[in-house]
Amino acid sequence: MLEGPSYLISRDLPSSCEQESKWVYYAFRVIEMTNKKHLLEDRVEPLAKKSCKLPDDAHNRGEDVHEFLVDDQDKQHCGGDQSDSGSLIHQLGRDMSINCLLHCSRSEYGSIASLNRGFRSLITSGELYKLRRQMGIIEHWIYFSCSLLEWDAYDPNSNRWMRLPIMASNECFMSSDKESLAVGTELLVFGKETISQVIYRYSILNNTWSSGMKMNAPRFLFGSASLGEIAILAGGCDPQGNLLNSAELYNSETGTWVTLPRMNKARKMCSAVFLEGKFYVIGGTGAGNTTLTCGEEYDLKTRTWREIPNMYPGRNAGDGAAVPVAAVEAPPLVAVINDKLYAADYAHREVKRYDKARQLWVAVGRLPERVVSTNGWGLAFRACGDRLIVIGGPRALGGRMIEIYSWAPDQGQLHWGVLASRQLGNFVYNCAVMGC
Repeated sequence: MLEGPSYLISRDLPSSCEQESKWVYYAFRVIEMTNKKHLLEDRVEPLAKKSCKLPDDAHNRGEDVHEFLVDDQDKQHCGGDQSDSGSLIHQLGRDMSINCLLHCSRSEYGSIASLNRGFRSLITSGELYKLRRQMGIIEHWIYFSCSLLEWDAYDPNSNRWMRLPIMASNECFMSSDKESLAVGTELLVFGKETISQVIYRYSILNNTWSSGMKMNAPRFLFGSASLGEIAILAGGCDPQGNLLNSAELYNSETGTWVTLPRMNKARKMCSAVFLEGKFYVIGGTGAGNTTLTCGEEYDLKTRTWREIPNMYPGRNAGDGAAVPVAAVEAPPLVAVINDKLYAADYAHREVKRYDKARQLWVAVGRLPERVVSTNGWGLAFRACGDRLIVIGGPRALGGRMIEIYSWAPDQGQLHWGVLASRQLGNFVYNCAVMGC
């Protein structure tokens, strides 16, 4: 596990320990110290809890890391080479300090940022998350909304919950259809204010919402998926309700939007995934208000689209590409685990896996019995690392209980385990998983 408190490490490190053991030790000590910080600050008597230099054998004696974490306000009392605020943990230097933080759980970053300005600046800059991505260190958090303007986050690694700040918006946005997307260190929520599109962006770097972002071509009811710091949004309809076959790529590190080549078919109410490095748009509603069961594959290298028949197991679809819409169904509930595409068939309460070679779907098991939906609405079906996640709730129990179910396909036959539950509501309006 990435969490510091889970490390079973002795305070007495032999001098022969390798460098890796040292930064794991220091990461643990940094987290331990953040848990003591508020107690230290509450003492009336002044405490000599900071100094400018750590003795060479301090880590062997188990001395508190707090002894050599110097706050910016204390630098004026330090002399010479200890005034470098960029070194963070001065005895280790900046590079080793960062290496410690890379292997801490990001659920600890908020506490670590409170230690001093150096740590706070590093964490809010986003530099740590870029380095984590380069090193393949990824933690997946689940973000979902069971109320129109309220979002909650759940960290399955540490079983922690967090309530995000309330979104500031008007009545039009509250009542409009919304799409959500997690990309990089951002959670994006798309909606409508009067007749124009509005995008609210939540940043985990500063725990705040902001608005004002603009796409090249405003769209609603589109399909989207992210891969690291980039995301692609495809299809949907414009503010006048016209179907779109256009697509855009968003880079969260640069904050830029790039228009991509057009798809073969215009569609809305579709879903999208990244699979084997390519972007796929699946299902949706096409021209003539028909349900599309075909998908389209976009190759980021060749910048070309390819249509794929029967890529969504639509009901009563036969072998055709479109069938009449019988009811207002939710967009396809799809997710990718280890480059395998899964779908939730809410009507038959089944989970299916896509056989890419044969272009057909195979049932692998049932959805959790207690989770219900209305034509697919109110149910979240997502990938979270190497696990499939289903979020929903029963209509009983006063309608306030949300449950998170988990299954790792690598563990064999489908069996849902309850990951967490909470009194939030039993209807999921929007959901996104952020990996960083």
